[in-house]
Amino acid sequence: MKTLNYFVTFGLALYLVTAVLARDSDAIKKDMAALQGEWSMLSGSADGQPMPEELRQQMKRVCVGDTITVTMGAQMYLKARITIDPSSKPKTIDYEMTDGPTKGKKQLGIYELNGDTFKASFAAPGGERPNDFEGKVGDHRTLSVWKRQKEAVSQPEQNK
Repeated sequence: MKTLNYFVTFGLALYLVTAVLARDSDAIKKDMAALQGEWSMLSGSADGQPMPEELRQQMKRVCVGDTITVTMGAQMYLKARITIDPSSKPKTIDYEMTDGPTKGKKQLGIYELNGDTFKASFAAPGGERPNDFEGKVGDHRTLSVWKRQKEAVSQPEQNK
């Protein structure tokens, strides 16, 4: 009887763990899908200082699969492999830098997705993960808000 109770308990526990993992996997897929595409920076700051407007206007973020590339004009700013955990509060995002000045380092961050708006706060490479979206002088954090670029509307073909 003890063996039967053990297997029933084990089976129930396995089912619950599988259900939670499936739910988490679905949430990851959903947020990763929402991060795809090209984004333009709406606002940004580093170490509590706002990014100059002329630089902000040049910032682009492109996510394809689990890779993100950020450019400033024609210059690559960073390239990273991303991992997310949408079940955390706040949601977490990690960048494993694959190119750029911080190549080989890891940055820990948090994020929010709201429709076509993505907001992130990252610690400096090797720093502790932020727990809010506040930026103060000396905190060595970057904060950014991005807006998804709409797909170009195709023009109807002219009759020739």
